[in-house]
Amino acid sequence: MKLKITQRILVLSILFLGFLQPAEAQLFKKKNKKTEQNAGKPSGDKNGIKPYSKVITKEAETDAGLFDVHTVEDKKYYEIPDSLFGREMLMVSRIAKTASGIGFGGGKINTQVLRWEKKPKKVLLRVVSYDVVAADSLPVHEAVVNSNFEPVLYAFDIKALKKDSLYPATVIEINDLFTKDVKALGMPNRYRQRYKVSRLDGDRSYIESIRSYPLNIEARHVKTYAAGNPPSNGSLGSISIEINNSMILLPREPMKRRYYDQRVGWFTTDQVDYGLNEQRSKTVQFLDRWRLEVKEEDREKFERGELVEPKKPIVYYVDRATPKEWVPFIKQGIEDWQVAFEAAGFKNAIIAKDPPSPEEDPEWSPEDVRYSVVRYLASPIPNASGPHVSDPRSGEILESDINWYHNVMSLLRNWYFVQTAAINPDARGVAFKEEVMGRLIRFVSSHEVGHTLGLPHNMGSSVAYPVDSLRSAAFTEEFGTAPSIMDYARFNYVAQPGDEGVALMPNIGIYDKYAIEWGYRPIPGKTAEEEKPILDQWIMEHAGDPLYRFGHQQLGDVVDPSSQTEDLGDDAVKASEYGIANLKRIVPNLIEWTREAGKNYEDLETMYGQVVGQFRRYMGHVSNNIGGVYENYKTYDQEGAVYTHVPKAHQQKCMAFLQEQLFETPEWMLEKELFEKFEYSGSVERIRAIQVRTLNNILSLGKLARLVENQTLNGNQAYTLAEMMEDLRNGLWSELRYGRSIDTYRRNLQKAHIDRLQYLMTAENQRKLSDFGGYRKSTAVTTSQSDIRSVARAELNALQRSIRSAIGRTSDDMSRYHLQDVAERINQILNPS
Repeated sequence: MKLKITQRILVLSILFLGFLQPAEAQLFKKKNKKTEQNAGKPSGDKNGIKPYSKVITKEAETDAGLFDVHTVEDKKYYEIPDSLFGREMLMVSRIAKTASGIGFGGGKINTQVLRWEKKPKKVLLRVVSYDVVAADSLPVHEAVVNSNFEPVLYAFDIKALKKDSLYPATVIEINDLFTKDVKALGMPNRYRQRYKVSRLDGDRSYIESIRSYPLNIEARHVKTYAAGNPPSNGSLGSISIEINNSMILLPREPMKRRYYDQRVGWFTTDQVDYGLNEQRSKTVQFLDRWRLEVKEEDREKFERGELVEPKKPIVYYVDRATPKEWVPFIKQGIEDWQVAFEAAGFKNAIIAKDPPSPEEDPEWSPEDVRYSVVRYLASPIPNASGPHVSDPRSGEILESDINWYHNVMSLLRNWYFVQTAAINPDARGVAFKEEVMGRLIRFVSSHEVGHTLGLPHNMGSSVAYPVDSLRSAAFTEEFGTAPSIMDYARFNYVAQPGDEGVALMPNIGIYDKYAIEWGYRPIPGKTAEEEKPILDQWIMEHAGDPLYRFGHQQLGDVVDPSSQTEDLGDDAVKASEYGIANLKRIVPNLIEWTREAGKNYEDLETMYGQVVGQFRRYMGHVSNNIGGVYENYKTYDQEGAVYTHVPKAHQQKCMAFLQEQLFETPEWMLEKELFEKFEYSGSVERIRAIQVRTLNNILSLGKLARLVENQTLNGNQAYTLAEMMEDLRNGLWSELRYGRSIDTYRRNLQKAHIDRLQYLMTAENQRKLSDFGGYRKSTAVTTSQSDIRSVARAELNALQRSIRSAIGRTSDDMSRYHLQDVAERINQILNPS
């Protein structure tokens, strides 16, 4: 039998972590000859269980670890130590490689707790749920158990028994678990439905590899499915994907929980706890966080307020595949968080390291759950991501691998160029100096590490700073460009030429230090429940201070305009005016700043597209204030409203901005010299698309319904639906008053206005959607019975009168044709038969 030498010599460090008890440490001792000889002796079994040596033969290749994984010809066997039956393990399934058109590898598709259970003839793999719980000391526990029966994911015949007095084990064949269509470990249902998957093709499905480590087993398998609507390679009628299943041994003793409060942003684990003293079922949420604990010998120092090193620091290794020039910057981004952990009482709590070389440690692997790794992926995806794996019983983060895609550098280049090139010579050009790109990589590294520490995006952070403060070198040097690096406050587009020394990007900020302290500072001698009033007091110390505010990321409808992506400062209008002023400086220089001898105009086209995209963001930042409602989380012991409508004057200011900057044709974007370099058509459609996107955003059902509700609740203090519609119409159709000619861009926009009013006349009811834990906001609208349709009809009637009156005063042929056309369109909408 060929045995792979593994990390079993690390037993002591594993015991220190509390994953295994001393008796179980025998799992990680090398097999001695005597044990192998005993294991190989025939011991027939009437249940069909064969002698160990007849199943795990001398030809077997063995990978030792949590379970020994044996390969005998084309069969894979798990040798499960009997001491691990009944222990809970976390199975995390990810798509490692995908078919073209489905997305990209690394996405988590399922997470479940498993328990291996031994029967006389079978080994059962059961799914354990922690969604519903009750303490086993309570009478209700029996009811919870009875209504939460653990389903059997798979049943295996016992192939052999290893009868050893120190560490007996049970052998099963594992092939079918990964080659058959076990849906919990395979393609998610959403893909099956979307691509019309009918069955698994077993002839084209196989195990790629199974690797065993001291605390986890990594299985990779290729699944091929027959599909009626595959996203690519349609002639094959099938989809092939590679799936990675990580099975991780959970700690014997779960970490102490820390309960969640929505006023501090955090990734969480949820449970319905029937054991609480409540007259209803209640969901409890607790933080996903690393197990940072004070050493017993340092407890007095910690309680005196001295910084101490944790029992076990958070360590990130930087992938060997990472280009050497970027490694120092990624490391700096990791260790930038040390200052935040110092606020929580720890020094050297988070450390960046190089992995050992293959010569130093041939067994080291980024797939070993004991190691968290920044993994460098040669991929065209312009992104980075920071997922983590946590214990569903306690929220303890067990490991995290940050996915760093090579092409994130192109994203950084584009952002930095379009947001700072007007004032920053280092951002001009298509390739940055190494130290400039390195600083940008450090910024992204810090942001992604923040996610792996448990922090979600805090989109409500950047609104804490007055816009003009972002032009101050002294202010931005001390505070950065936002209180949190977890905001999407990329680079300082507000700063203007002459603002010397101003900071251009955020650092670990005031909010970040506060959040890490709130989530990680140990509270000795207190249970999780006893910690709650202390944690609440920490929040109350900063109540009402915008520097400490958490604002949820919003998917779908942007309800709260103070928690938007990519924005800066406390006034979207002023910040966007500064941003547009810089875009106007960039456009005339685009040819020069992207010039490279011998190259075509691809980079020029890309950078012009970045200008258009940045301008579009500004329009979204401003337009989302119309019909907006601010959200500031509070509890009963805080005064004031949680939800307040955006003031009328500010909404009117936003409407005036949109009329001036967007709905009046933005001529500064129409550089004919640029278009001649990279396109034969598209400039008219480009402007139309931006204008229509913003127009439809203003006239979305949710925003209009909130305008109606604001007027109903607040009367004349509100910016009413009728007022907004009239302001919009007067701006979009200003030519009608004087009979002026209407250019191509305005004609397109006016037709789009008619189209949107027609949509409002026939739009179906809109239901309130599930909120995905606070991320997705939506407003229910019963369109047919709301004032929206009434106001839309009134607008169409008013427009029809104005257009008919203007036709006779319009001398320009195309303008007159346009007005005659839209007048007829309105007539058909109002009188469809």
